[in-house]
Amino acid sequence: MSEVQFNNQLSDEINVSPEAIQQLLAITEAEEGVTGVRIFVSGGGCSGMTYGMTFVDRSTDYDCEWSKDGLKVYVDVVALGYLKGVEIDYQTNGANASFVFKNVFAQTGGSGGCGGCGGAA
Repeated sequence: MSEVQFNNQLSDEINVSPEAIQQLLAITEAEEGVTGVRIFVSGGGCSGMTYGMTFVDRSTDYDCEWSKDGLKVYVDVVALGYLKGVEIDYQTNGANASFVFKNVFAQTGGSGGCGGCGGAA
């Protein structure tokens, strides 16, 4: 019986804008023990899926990895199904700055806004 190899390297399934890469690198480099960022999707209810990010100190056996310019982004295989085609951007609007998930419904066909995307100070 042959064993199926799990390809855990992402290429164009997600996209992270240069602005978001710069901000995430600045944040992760300032935090001791942080090796990357995990993107997660949580159950929706009436308002749909919630997309967010958190810091991590290691990957898991079920993670796919996207990396660029020293930034490592981890997505588990279940969340990846909801994130294909997404672009993570960092936008400023006056005094407000936040990470924005664009095109989150490219693969699922839904519509609506992104909740819980987190912001950076």
